[in-house]
Amino acid sequence: MLGKRKRVVLTIKDKLDIIKKLEEGISFKKLSVVYGIGESTVRDIKKNKERIINYANSSDPTSGVSKRKSMKSSTYEELDRVMIEWFNQQKTDGIPVSGTICAKQAKFFFDALGMEGDFNASSGWLTRFKQRHGIPKAAGKGTKLKGDETAASEFCGNFQEFVERENLQPEQIYGADQTGLFWKCLPSRTLALETEQNTSGYRSSRERIIIMCCANATGLHKLNLCVVGKAKKPRAFKGADLSNLPVTYFSQKSAWIEHSVFRQWFEKYFVPQVQKHLKSQGLLEKAVLLLDFPPAHPNEELLSSDDGRIIVKYLPPNVTSLIQPMSQGVLATVKRYYRAGLLQKYMGEGVDPKMFWKNLTVLDAIYEVSRAWNMVKSSTITKAWKKLFPSNEENAGMNIDEGAILAANLATVLQNTEDCEHVDIENIDQWFDSRSNDSSCQVLTDSEGTEDQAKPAEQKHSNKPRKADLNPEKHISHKAALEWTENLLDYLEQQDDMLLSDKLVLRRLRTIIRRKQKIQNNKNH
Repeated sequence: MLGKRKRVVLTIKDKLDIIKKLEEGISFKKLSVVYGIGESTVRDIKKNKERIINYANSSDPTSGVSKRKSMKSSTYEELDRVMIEWFNQQKTDGIPVSGTICAKQAKFFFDALGMEGDFNASSGWLTRFKQRHGIPKAAGKGTKLKGDETAASEFCGNFQEFVERENLQPEQIYGADQTGLFWKCLPSRTLALETEQNTSGYRSSRERIIIMCCANATGLHKLNLCVVGKAKKPRAFKGADLSNLPVTYFSQKSAWIEHSVFRQWFEKYFVPQVQKHLKSQGLLEKAVLLLDFPPAHPNEELLSSDDGRIIVKYLPPNVTSLIQPMSQGVLATVKRYYRAGLLQKYMGEGVDPKMFWKNLTVLDAIYEVSRAWNMVKSSTITKAWKKLFPSNEENAGMNIDEGAILAANLATVLQNTEDCEHVDIENIDQWFDSRSNDSSCQVLTDSEGTEDQAKPAEQKHSNKPRKADLNPEKHISHKAALEWTENLLDYLEQQDDMLLSDKLVLRRLRTIIRRKQKIQNNKNH
């Protein structure tokens, strides 16, 4: 009688090796003998292939995660995904990360994502979080984690050799990166007195979308922004055709762009648009897309055009803050333009902060951030590539002085605006440069923002103007004009042949009507 087989517990690395060998055609039986496990275990590994790869990719590649033998997930999986993305970003940016900072950030994300439950960012949670992702103890001591300058320098040299070998022009070299945008956010001092901000009606923004910018090294070909939200079709979109939006919109539940979404964007949007652009320039339809280290994206082999002429290359770990083009001021510039535009929209409508938040929708934010991306100069993008292409260093983009002038101008205008008198340049600067933990901005909670939406349908219906009101001899109220404008905007969103400029003009008219309505309301009171 054969003895009982000794129980073998495989590491994550062992499972990845088995997956690779299965793809190479090695049989289940042979692998079961090599690793001392049953054939059923090998089949289970194949069945859970995607889960194992995703778990390994989401972990710090420089840690000992490959030695782990289990993939026990967190009770709050979405929070866990957001936290490891945040931690890796802090690491690549060279920002000190301590246990206290991690705990505070986890609590912020828990609230910002609107999660339910009794979450406690205790020392026990922190220990388990670090164990799940193989984060070494030294990473929690608050030591500054600098970008790997040696790896960055080596990659720059190898990349330049690759470009010369493939005979690629800057027009054929692209870069893309993503960032979170809390779109419903103004500087805290513009909203109301501090006593009001402490009430339950105000808290840090939980209205978040992901934006991904992509452009070539000349800055002359900027693809439409890729925007990812949680809702498949947000309420604000109403009858809008997604294909008519000024951005490419996807939906998912995760906090950062998933592999499947990124691959769909690459195949359906990036490749065709790049091919079309290069053809219009009389260039060979051949290009490379530079991306961050793989955890946020599929493997290189999965990302290429059918003919293999458009491919991707990944940056090594811990060099994003040093040489990733979109992280050299491009994403920051988009956010600055977006936030400046949001302030101008707020001042232009002339309404009180609470009314502004009730009117502001994610569709408004999409148009505003699209406008912000369009405003980014080609020279700003070219400058961001200077470490990979030193010859382009003479091209200048938006520098610190220009940003300071923009902040100063906005602060001056705000100081003469009702409810904004306490805003100063420092407040604007902090708000411009704030990240996802925006302590410098406050917004209304969802309950107050949807107050009007809770009204009975009959009441809303009764407020609609009758057809007879369209008679030009009769006085048309601001309220009626605003409703017709909203309906016309909805109509335009459903049409596939309307120009973006037409929609923007109508949105500007809507802002004017709202301002007039505000003035009239003030006179009546």
